[in-house]
Amino acid sequence: MANRTTGTGSTQTQNKGTRFFLLVSFFAFLLVLLFRAKLVLISFHSLFISIALFLLSPSAFKEIFSSEIIEFWTGAIYLVTIPIILAFIARKSLRKKSDQAQNKELSLGKISLRAFMRHTIALYASAVIFILYSTAFLAPFIAPFSPYDQQDFLVTAYQPPFSRLDALVLKQPKNLDIPLQKGSGTTINLANSLIGDFQKLKTRNEPNAIRFVNEYHIDGDKVIYRQGMRTKSMPVEELAGTRENKIAITRTFILGTDQYGRDILSRVIYGSKISLSIGFLVVLISVTLGTVIGVTSGYFGGWIDAVMMRIVDVLIAFPALFLILIIIATFGNSIYLIVITLSFTGWMGVARIVRSQVLSLKEQEFILAAKSLGLSNLRIIFRHLAPNTLTPVIIAATLRIGSIILTEAGLSFLGLGVQPPTPSWGNIINEGRDSLLNYWWISTFPGIAILTTVVCFNLIGDGVRDALDPRMRG
Repeated sequence: MANRTTGTGSTQTQNKGTRFFLLVSFFAFLLVLLFRAKLVLISFHSLFISIALFLLSPSAFKEIFSSEIIEFWTGAIYLVTIPIILAFIARKSLRKKSDQAQNKELSLGKISLRAFMRHTIALYASAVIFILYSTAFLAPFIAPFSPYDQQDFLVTAYQPPFSRLDALVLKQPKNLDIPLQKGSGTTINLANSLIGDFQKLKTRNEPNAIRFVNEYHIDGDKVIYRQGMRTKSMPVEELAGTRENKIAITRTFILGTDQYGRDILSRVIYGSKISLSIGFLVVLISVTLGTVIGVTSGYFGGWIDAVMMRIVDVLIAFPALFLILIIIATFGNSIYLIVITLSFTGWMGVARIVRSQVLSLKEQEFILAAKSLGLSNLRIIFRHLAPNTLTPVIIAATLRIGSIILTEAGLSFLGLGVQPPTPSWGNIINEGRDSLLNYWWISTFPGIAILTTVVCFNLIGDGVRDALDPRMRG
């Protein structure tokens, strides 16, 4: 009786912790939505205008479209959708008490989910991964700077964490204005509206250029300012502000800057998009490919099984990193090539696991009954065999993501992965390795991000394994 009471108390504590996390996450999303409301509205407006322009004139849309704008669309949709999902999950969790009171019979999936929810460390790791992926999706809205800004590096270069610098706000625009199209008509109006939205999003709704300075003062009609060892002056007329208004702003670099004056926090946030996306896509492709090959090999057997398994043996025996280096050196390095290369060099283990499961399953009574009923091979494979092999596949997938992220970071560290100036955790570490002793923050923070992500994915993998294994479920 004491054990049952203790288990009930632990479950109630975990439920309270889960609801608290959902509540905090919900208000965190609302806070970001509140502070970036204008940027979010511009993102949705540009999305609707883009759809209308594409339907009306695809050629005009292609002339204006830039792939950079997709990150604002996905971020805005994510920012609005996730709070709704969190509210739905919180509402559903409150109903669980009545279901438990009625002692309803639970499905295997719900039993496994409850077992995973009792795995406290895995829950904490899942929360951290959720925060990391949310940060990646919301990068355009939460990153304080563009990850590519290299302005005034005489002032901003190698600034330690929590440095505060003054910046003069100039009248000149931050970026070159995109010329509007001449003429009239619905297509021209939509195109010009879209150009205006793109311009605002590209500057993050901050159209004025800024100039970082070490110090400044007004002398008559001029502003005297210092950048490093240089003292310069400029007319007050070139500033966006006036004598009465504030002519400068203060910017804080929370994680410091690199040798080019780029904000490390912004680059780590944007780097999470690359590293986490590559890890997810590679695991999705490799697990799917390995599952298909493993099921096919185990079910049909014979020469099909012999040929496929010999291919698997050869690829496993061949050093994967060496093969990746050969492919990248031959065809060049791009994000798409890295994803394809890592995917097609990481499916062999999954294929072997699935094949062993299928070899034992295909002799079971329900498979023999399906064959006797005249069901097609495809239906038997996808309706009966594949779903019953998901447990080891899910475990392998969760454990595989961490190693993929490490592999991508290693390739980027060697200069063979994602190429600068596009930030990824690996190439940020590579940029700071020559000055690690003096400017430790450049490589330290992306290294901490990699460590945290890999450890959390491994902890989630352990939790999933314990939840899906009846012997470990308890």
